[in-house]
Amino acid sequence: MSSSAPAAASAPEVQPRFQQLFTELETRFKATSLGNDKWYILATSTLAASPDPERADQLYLHLISQPEYASSPARQALVRRLREALVKSVPIVGVCKPIEAILSIGKVERDEDKDYTFTRENWQCDEANHQRGSEWMQKLYARNTGGTLNLFAAHQDFKWLSEEITYGLYLSDRQILDDVDTQLVVLPGIMSQNLPNETHWHIRGTRRLGLPKEEVQVIWDCVQLVAKFFDVKLNKVPTVESVEYDV
Repeated sequence: MSSSAPAAASAPEVQPRFQQLFTELETRFKATSLGNDKWYILATSTLAASPDPERADQLYLHLISQPEYASSPARQALVRRLREALVKSVPIVGVCKPIEAILSIGKVERDEDKDYTFTRENWQCDEANHQRGSEWMQKLYARNTGGTLNLFAAHQDFKWLSEEITYGLYLSDRQILDDVDTQLVVLPGIMSQNLPNETHWHIRGTRRLGLPKEEVQVIWDCVQLVAKFFDVKLNKVPTVESVEYDV
């Protein structure tokens, strides 16, 4: 009696609807000067904020199918960027959704592609951390910094969280993602939650980094595209044009 060998498990594939979404995002970013490694930061952030953060696995599979990620070192470098985008998403959308997202990526990673680096191993809530956070906040908020922090005058815990943790620990870290990358986490993550005040602040902050209004509009349009994909309405967020007076 002969026995057949068990069939090999098929490699995970990207669902066509996600393939179409990611291709559209990439195409829209090609109309900007932002470069070809930016669109997927927005995709990561919007997925982390979405009702289905586990579909970060679809983004990862889509990316590693491209020629530039044919080698294991290239895939490790990619996952460092995706992971840092998810780490930076934590103060924006909370810890649970980014955890779901990174776990979903881990399930489809090959063993040889696992990256064991640990960027914040030696972090301290010290004066250097405070200075880094303050400098990044000042770059985005400029003349509005004091007034924004004064909103928390009767809620000092939130002022401390903003300065030491959100900006100090998370957003000012430049080991993996640069300034524009970071805003491509923050603005889309906030906007995806239909939050009017902070969306205004971060449209303004992204413009203050030097991005042209037309390129911020592409970012805005891409966030709306992902929201529509997940049947999420963003009806309270300001338009890029409506914030322009405040830049």
